[in-house]
Amino acid sequence: MSKIEVNTVDKQNGSTVTVGGPGTNVVLGSSGQSVSIACGATTSGMGRAGTVDWCSTVYTNSPGTVTGVSGKGYFLNTTSGAITINLPSSPSVGDIISIKDYLNTFDSNNVTVGRGGSKIGGLCLDATLGTEGQSITLIYADATRGWLNVQTDSTVQGSVYVTASGGNSVTTSGDYKIHTFTSSGNFIVTGAGSPSGSNKVSYMVVAGGGGARCAGAGAGGFREGKCSSDPYTDSPLDAGVGLSVPAATYPITIGAGGAGGAAPGYVQTSGSPSSFSSITSTGGGKGGFPAPGPQDGTGEPGGSGGGSTQSGKSGGTGNTPPVSPPQGNPGGSTPGSPTYSGGGGGATSAGGNTPGPAAGGTGVTTSISASPVGYAGGGAGAAPGTGNIGREPTNTGGAGIAGSQSRPGTQCGVTNRGGGGGGVYCGVDGNGGSGIVIIRYKFQN
Repeated sequence: MSKIEVNTVDKQNGSTVTVGGPGTNVVLGSSGQSVSIACGATTSGMGRAGTVDWCSTVYTNSPGTVTGVSGKGYFLNTTSGAITINLPSSPSVGDIISIKDYLNTFDSNNVTVGRGGSKIGGLCLDATLGTEGQSITLIYADATRGWLNVQTDSTVQGSVYVTASGGNSVTTSGDYKIHTFTSSGNFIVTGAGSPSGSNKVSYMVVAGGGGARCAGAGAGGFREGKCSSDPYTDSPLDAGVGLSVPAATYPITIGAGGAGGAAPGYVQTSGSPSSFSSITSTGGGKGGFPAPGPQDGTGEPGGSGGGSTQSGKSGGTGNTPPVSPPQGNPGGSTPGSPTYSGGGGGATSAGGNTPGPAAGGTGVTTSISASPVGYAGGGAGAAPGTGNIGREPTNTGGAGIAGSQSRPGTQCGVTNRGGGGGGVYCGVDGNGGSGIVIIRYKFQN
């Protein structure tokens, strides 16, 4: 084998300088000298030793996106938030990038590895790094497998199923995960999945029910959307389409139930809205209270409307603002001189009208939580004498209380079911029930 020593190579603009050939040992420079590759020049056939040069910069979530360059190692600090690092968009075989969890916080705030148009671990999906202290070295293998992790035995690739966290409880039903929010929080999607596994979620969003006085209050708005492949038994109000959930943090708002009117102010309030992503359900309308007083006896509009309690007055409109399928129904009216008060609207029917007992509008039942549960029933109107009016069939709206009787609890809408408060006399509050959000998706096969 011959040996060629090249101590000096003249610069030749626009030319190609070839040094050595097959079977030739080429030495560039001599001991103590350095060899420089001009800016913009390229080399070929020199290979890599399988290591990277680590960047002196520690990257944080400000701005939050790192553009990866082959041959570099990146310390990523996710203490203050998630980071995305994008792989080179036109990689060559042997390109290499390393990533290290700088402060052991990948489990709190994940790193998304953007695939840059190539596969990661054989899948056309971005990868997620969510293990405390994690470090990986990715080398581009070929178009079939793309970028492969060669540092550990674990496989680094995106999931074909939705990956998420958050909620007051997370349960499973077969191949599905169910996140239940009974108070406001965040639904955090770290993996968006793919059509071959799951990339949409089923949802149910119920707002807080309205508060009552004499007339029953409206239920909180009810909205449901079921993925076509999801096997649970849905409600008749199902929109029939789930929601796509790209990797992001989705704030969840749980609406409070409205306060029932009580002496001395008799100021009842409507329920508050609940929301998830693009879906918002309106709080239930408050029930009417006869003049003289803070209102004229008309029911308040809402997800479902509150009932009225003054001669010739109407119940509040439901499905306000309008959505399809409707999120609720109107409250009951009092067309003549009423002995009873109108019932609040429910998810599937309007509140009862007077004269006579005015039941709350019927709620709705769905098995999104893996068992059938009722939601969003309207509150019954107050009754004269001793004739209490019971809850509507789903038992989520409040009962109507007669005369001066006190039945603690039964006049209130059910907590986290969005029921409207039942109409009452003599200072017994008919509070609305708070709302709830349930999110469900396939996580395995």
